Amino acid sequence: MKIMRGVLYIPEGASYDVMESPVGELIIITSPKGLHAILWDIDLKNPKYTKVINSLVKNKNEKIILKTKKQLTEYFDGKRKTFDLPLVLNGTDFQMKAWRQLQKIPYAKTISYSEQAAKIGDRKKARAVGMANGLNPISIIIPCHRVIGSNGKLVGFGGGLDKKAFLLALEQKYRNRLLS
Repeated sequence: MKIMRGVLYIPEGASYDVMESPVGELIIITSPKGLHAILWDIDLKNPKYTKVINSLVKNKNEKIILKTKKQLTEYFDGKRKTFDLPLVLNGTDFQMKAWRQLQKIPYAKTISYSEQAAKIGDRKKARAVGMANGLNPISIIIPCHRVIGSNGKLVGFGGGLDKKAFLLALEQKYRNRLLS
């Protein structure tokens, strides 16, 4: 049973904070085990998600929250291409394969859903890949925004296509910088 996008379980001791960003508010959920989710402001309109978030302790000084905010700020400032955070992912075997493949897409590059499906074993599973990507709980850091339609158009994104376009444009803007 999913309690929110791609998140099956949040352990006791989990906390959250909200980060203002160029793509709106990001809700960061962590526990001592690592980063569980980065949700979009639109997710706050889902009563199920709001109930879960409100059951957590808001902690702007939690170590992984601080590290996540720092790295996201560096990303938005064009000073970071990759992330170094402890991720806590729970999903089906297929979802885990899809999410691992997302992490291999280079900064400022895009692939199609069918290309992603082929990389995990079956080009015909593009629709299933899209569903798995839609359940990606750790937006931006697991870069599902780098997956586009086979026709090159922007399709499907939990934060909204405007945010997907912004992230892709940001990466194009900074792609030639020497970054971490």
